[in-house]
Amino acid sequence: MPADASPDAVPTAAAPTDAADGVASLSLKRLIACRAEARRLGLATRGRALATRAGTHLSPFRGPGIDYDESRVYVPGDDPRTMDWRVTARVGRAHVKLFREEREQPLWLLVDQRAAMRFATRVAFKSVVAARAAALLGWAGVERGERVGGLVFDEQAHTERRPAPRQAPLLGLLGALAGPATAPGTGGGYARLGDAVERLLSLSPDGGLAFVISDFADADVDDTWLARLTRRCEVALVAVHDPIEETAPPAGRYPVLGVGGRRTLDTHSAGRRAWYERGFQHRRQRLADLARRRGAHLLALRTDWAVGPALARGLGQPMGRTG
Repeated sequence: MPADASPDAVPTAAAPTDAADGVASLSLKRLIACRAEARRLGLATRGRALATRAGTHLSPFRGPGIDYDESRVYVPGDDPRTMDWRVTARVGRAHVKLFREEREQPLWLLVDQRAAMRFATRVAFKSVVAARAAALLGWAGVERGERVGGLVFDEQAHTERRPAPRQAPLLGLLGALAGPATAPGTGGGYARLGDAVERLLSLSPDGGLAFVISDFADADVDDTWLARLTRRCEVALVAVHDPIEETAPPAGRYPVLGVGGRRTLDTHSAGRRAWYERGFQHRRQRLADLARRRGAHLLALRTDWAVGPALARGLGQPMGRTG
């Protein structure tokens, strides 16, 4: 996040003032509409699982389960080894086999909506980008016949849903992302990411794939949560940031709100701006090192990027090491 005395500082002066739908919030209707985009993008949430525990890239291959369950239409990213050639020949359209063990592996979404996420200088708040990413990944899982569940949280409340067949749990999470009036919370909030992960672990059996969507402002304070999560399931960290967090704002003085109170960020000095940008790169490198050390994959989203294509790139192409 923008650097000042606290790594959690947020430059309030640069945040958008337009609270229109899609900038500071997303309606439940728009989150539900993400299903069509997820289908078009062919996001392969189970077809591309973590290849190794090295945090380098997502592999297009995952071993099938034992028991054949059914066949469905092929989508980009499916393992070609699971092609159902008989059905393909009969209907004239590529189909793949689904196996019962694969379908019983849950897809978990942990979505950070804390105060630091309600910020942006371009296009949409980080919280909105996170919500859209969760909707796309969740619908991709539903389209593949997966059980989708998870937890949405901020400092005041959280909403949790255990994975179950069909789309009801995902709709509950999307309602929480659209606003408390749509989906009442199921418990108190979490000020720390690690505490939210601990709650998710209490819901989760072994196995499955977990997407943790956050800006990870406090990720390196205590990384035991990630160690525990990666021992239980495959993990992808989806890191959301705003352009102003990686590139210093123009020379000037900006009011900054952080955990220590209100301060001023002075960027008149070229040296100060360089220090600011090094701070972001250092935090991003720490997150990459954490992911690599704990065997998680790292994907990046920015508030001015199209969320769907950015997810598709992250899920569909090998990503080089960052250090």
